[in-house]
Amino acid sequence: MTQPSDAGLAGRLDAAIDRALADQRIVGGIVLVAEDGETVYARAAGLADRTAGRAMTPDTIFRMASLTKPIVTAAALGLVEDGVIGLDDPVTRWLPGFQPRYEGKAPPITVRQLLTHTAGLSYGFMQPDDGPYLRLKVSDGMDQPGLTFGEELPRVVEAGLFYPPGAAWLYSVSMDVLGAAIEQAAAKSLPQVVAERVTRPLGMADTGFTVTDPARLAVPYADGSPPVEMGEACTVPFFGLSGIRFAPGRAFDPRSFPCGGAGMVGTAPEFLSFLEAIRTGGGGVVGADSARQMMSNQTGDLAIVTNGPGWGFGFGGAVHLDPALSASVHSKGVWLWGGVYGHSWFVDPARKLSVVIMTNTAIEGMTGTFATDIAAAVQTKA
Repeated sequence: MTQPSDAGLAGRLDAAIDRALADQRIVGGIVLVAEDGETVYARAAGLADRTAGRAMTPDTIFRMASLTKPIVTAAALGLVEDGVIGLDDPVTRWLPGFQPRYEGKAPPITVRQLLTHTAGLSYGFMQPDDGPYLRLKVSDGMDQPGLTFGEELPRVVEAGLFYPPGAAWLYSVSMDVLGAAIEQAAAKSLPQVVAERVTRPLGMADTGFTVTDPARLAVPYADGSPPVEMGEACTVPFFGLSGIRFAPGRAFDPRSFPCGGAGMVGTAPEFLSFLEAIRTGGGGVVGADSARQMMSNQTGDLAIVTNGPGWGFGFGGAVHLDPALSASVHSKGVWLWGGVYGHSWFVDPARKLSVVIMTNTAIEGMTGTFATDIAAAVQTKA
């Protein structure tokens, strides 16, 4: 499926996709580009299931990993707008026992700090093998099927803080904690809140915390030459640290806590609809001011260690602040993030542009050559 309106753009994107498939860097993927509200490029290529020979199609469902974060962020900001929660409220208002230990005095963690990854928490995959999250079996939200909030949160508390809240930025399980707080504040499950406030209003019928049609779910693969199909449990190397732990079956285990940072599944067209709603002022999901805040730096001059110099962090994704420092292909003001199952996305407000890249190959589709090639193809001024 290809819908080129710009022959140069279509040619560059087709070449990047064809190259990734020929080099066996991805098994399959979908690339969507919308400009000023119109889809100017859409292609599904490769295979959703290599063993069965099932082709990738526009309605293929993916495990979304951290594409979950901006969606849950929007739901949280809707609750802020309605006065149910406050950005600067302490999380202990809804989770009284959530006070991770820290040597020395630390202020209480706030909702804002959970949203911006400045709470002092971490991820297991951001630590070495003997890190506290690994020792205490803290879940990163994509492993340990059947684990509940009641089991997860005490482990995070015992692991403690890596720095005082607000002192630094570190990618973390903070959105998972926020999901638990949302449930208490709204007196509803996180899936209910997200459905009522985001996915249902936007017509995102296949996006949620459960798989609507298993026959359309992409089989996940780990990086390799060729990529290797993930089994019941799989650890993918990541920057020489402990590795990212996957358990694909978690998506089918109703006992698993609804992970606000990585637990959703959905389709590429529906995620594009969400990004376009935020880009154009909130789409009725959040107000225009909240939408602007999502795409604006909320972390001052704190170093965004995953992205390097020249970047800040908004609500739900990183914000490009200084192209001279970052040496990125992206324009100033671009808002972006990804998902470790093999996805990436970005919104360029100045160009009225939204781009979604979803693959079934981790982590090539997020930070590999494929993702960077697609970004370069879109951002080339031709």
